[in-house]
Amino acid sequence: MKLHEHIQRRMNLVSRYGVDGIEVNGQQHPGPIILAPGFVHAGWIGSAAELDEAALAPLWPLEPRIVLLGGRGFETAQVKALRRTLAAREVALESMDLGAACRTYNVLAQEERPVAALLFPS
Repeated sequence: MKLHEHIQRRMNLVSRYGVDGIEVNGQQHPGPIILAPGFVHAGWIGSAAELDEAALAPLWPLEPRIVLLGGRGFETAQVKALRRTLAAREVALESMDLGAACRTYNVLAQEERPVAALLFPS
């Protein structure tokens, strides 16, 4: 689904998402990415199964207050463990499907909120 026509590089807005990947600033990312205003990190892990506390390390310098988890394939216990880790740092975790995470990220980034998204294309 196409979301934005224009590119705002500082914002790193999602312009498309789907099974073939996530497009940010005209660049297609076929695998999982961490996305935040001013930050795009691709190739950090291979799949949802690899997402654990250690995989969150690239988030800490960004100092997000909200982390969006978008995609499929997450275990309930995995999400609960991530939520506990983030809550200990006073960061909220919201888990949703990829489309909702991309749209929510775009809105929060444009509002200049301290947000980061962990996006996993199906």
